[in-house]
Amino acid sequence: MKKLFLLLVIAGWFMTGHQLLPAQSKTASGKLIYVELGGPGVYMSWNFDGRFTSDARLGFGYRLGIGFADFTSEKVNLPVFTTNNKNWPAITTDKYGIPLPNVFSFPAGLNYVFGNAGKTSTLEVGAGVTYITKKMSLYTWGKDNAGNLIGHLSFMYRLTPLNKGVSLRAGFTPMIGTAGDLFPMGAASFGYTF
Repeated sequence: MKKLFLLLVIAGWFMTGHQLLPAQSKTASGKLIYVELGGPGVYMSWNFDGRFTSDARLGFGYRLGIGFADFTSEKVNLPVFTTNNKNWPAITTDKYGIPLPNVFSFPAGLNYVFGNAGKTSTLEVGAGVTYITKKMSLYTWGKDNAGNLIGHLSFMYRLTPLNKGVSLRAGFTPMIGTAGDLFPMGAASFGYTF
């Protein structure tokens, strides 16, 4: 009877999340690789985010990425744009019909992550610039004040695991266009923390 009782106590101990020996799990280092829709990459971008302090999840950090700014071109007309209106943009595609970007973006910025070190929910506040490979007036859709650089701010909610794993980000990323205009924009991302 004593053995059965002892076995039930040990099983209950493990079922409630306690361990007899201390855990040896490695916490995440604060590095994040993610795909972002919207935001500083304009349409979509692949990014790397890290902290300046090694093995820290919070504090000052940076982001670097490569993205797509525009898919339009004058080379190929797709059936999607077959109308009487000749002003529709054409899209460049590969031999399988997959749209190819003709303008790339390179977002870079500094950020600060606020929060509790023991919690998965944090807040990111940041600012930076995006270089675009073609001079364009990003949000006025005209040729006036075209340029290669746009500014951006970021106010993002981050859901990052304490250990390595899947990470989510979403928030408000206003852009400062080439004509000096402020354009409200949002962003959402999916990635991996390691």
